[in-house]
Amino acid sequence: MEKIRFQAADGVELEGELREPAGHARGSAVVCHPHPQQGGSKDHPLLWAIRNDLASRGLAVLTFNFRGVMGSEGEHAEGVDEVMDARAALERVLRSAPGPTFMAGWSFGANVALRAALEDDRVAALALVGMPLAESSVALPDLPGRSDLTGFDRPVLLVAGEADQFCPVPEVKSLARRLPRSELAILSGTDHFFWKREREAAQVVGAFATRALFGDEDGGAG
Repeated sequence: MEKIRFQAADGVELEGELREPAGHARGSAVVCHPHPQQGGSKDHPLLWAIRNDLASRGLAVLTFNFRGVMGSEGEHAEGVDEVMDARAALERVLRSAPGPTFMAGWSFGANVALRAALEDDRVAALALVGMPLAESSVALPDLPGRSDLTGFDRPVLLVAGEADQFCPVPEVKSLARRLPRSELAILSGTDHFFWKREREAAQVVGAFATRALFGDEDGGAG
């Protein structure tokens, strides 16, 4: 694991960690974390599991802290300037590995990842885990409009627990219908936090990533 620092377009310096695969990297990935005002950072068992699973499938994976979180400079920007952070992470990981790039986000990070991917076609496929779709006490930018979503012609995986209090199943099914190349995975017996189900959720994300990027029908784990 390599600790790195990189800059967003406005000069804010961010901290991250780059996990290289055991062998030759055939692609890369960026993972975006949950809401900073709810304790979110890159250091969470679910995000560790996603990072490790993606690396086991041959991807160089960058996890990072959004602005204002732990060792990253700047201040929390309610999901607006965080899109710049995600784009900076994408540019940094592309310097480390050739091939297609995958982006994943959990909760607040899923909101940021979707908006970043809409603006950057270097993101070849996308996973949105626990996308916040219910009423919340924390500020979040609105979802992109229907025309932006229906025009997003890249593979998207939506993952939610069947009891997710922030990503209710009816709402995530509605979002999936607006994304033309979406897949939906509902994990039974769990909620927004996937407690003790982190590896299972990560395997769903990893299998989708290698299928979407490389056409691996078996998920490509090694």
